[in-house]
Amino acid sequence: MLAALALGVSAYLVYSLYRLPRRAWRLAVPYALVIGGALGNAADRLSRGQVVDFIQWYWRDFFWPTFNVADMAIVIGAVAIVANGLMPPKLSQGQAS
Repeated sequence: MLAALALGVSAYLVYSLYRLPRRAWRLAVPYALVIGGALGNAADRLSRGQVVDFIQWYWRDFFWPTFNVADMAIVIGAVAIVANGLMPPKLSQGQAS
């Protein structure tokens, strides 16, 4: 079920990535991170039946849940997509007032 969801989201993001303007790297890079992370986790689910999480982080009494590189790519990409959506659009030189 989760692998199918990851593949569906990845397909939608690949379509969205294809429709982006050529110079829209600020959105293309985060889309690629989310696509790569989702496909990495989907590959784990399809081949092993589960995602292998192997990074554990502790600091004093603080414990962060175990995660993997694909999870990091998804989170970084998603945060960058949201941050890009919150930024005001750049005005071209002809639109400046």
